[in-house]
Parts: sequence; C-alpha cells; structure tokens
Amino acid sequence: MLPVVGALALGAYNLSTGNDLLHVPGARTIRNTFSETVGDTVRDGVRNAARERGAEVRDRAAAGVHDAVNTAEDAVSTMTLTTKIKAKMTLDDVVRASDIDVDVDGGIVTLTGDVESKDEQRRAVRIATETSGVTRVVNHIKVR
Repeated sequence: MLPVVGALALGAYNLSTGNDLLHVPGARTIRNTFSETVGDTVRDGVRNAARERGAEVRDRAAAGVHDAVNTAEDAVSTMTLTTKIKAKMTLDDVVRASDIDVDVDGGIVTLTGDVESKDEQRRAVRIATETSGVTRVVNHIKVR
C-alpha cells in the first residue's frame, strides 16, 4: 500500500510543479551528468585518436623525407663519380672518352664501349680504379 501512496504522491507533486506525471526528481541532473560524462569520454577518445594519428603521419612524413634525402644523395654521388671518371678520361691522351660509357651503381663502376687498343682499354680501367669512391670496376670494354 505504501508504494501506491508514494506513486500517487509523486504524481500529485509532478502535476502541481508542471512536470510530467511520472517525472522523477533529479532525472534531469542525472541525464545531464550522464550526457557530460559520455561527451567528455568521446571528446577525450577523439583527441587521443587524433594525437596518435598525427604522430603516425608525422613519423611517416619524416621517414619519407629521410628516404628522399638518401635517394638524392645517392643520385648526386653517382653523378659526381661518373663525372669525375669521364673528366679524367677526357683529359687523358690515351683514352677516347667518347667511346666509353661509364655506369655507376654505388661504388661499382661498369665500363662499356669499343676502343682501338688494349692499352686504351687498360688505361680506361686504371683511370676508373684510381678514382676516389670507386670500390670495383667491371670491364666490358671491347677492343676493335
């Protein structure tokens, strides 16, 4: 009987204060607190995810820049070595540099082409071998 009387009293109170018949006092406060808690949790989760994603993007970008710098350095190093060897051959009295192709991969130099004599072939190989930065010379030069 007491629960019925309590429910009737609650209904009468709600009607006298302008609320719905089954309005529970403090429900709005509970709903607001719940909404704020969920909102804060979601907002914190989104912030953390954005922070993590930003760090991941930053790390990938840094790695990409590092790879690009290494690739550029390798290309410059390759061009520099090729230019050094070709310049030395051009200045040499025995070697006709225009008849010899120089390809560089790392410190490995590959010489190809056709020359007039064994002396010219040996001299071209020696020029490449004595150039700073060359670790190995692959000789594909043919004597005509």
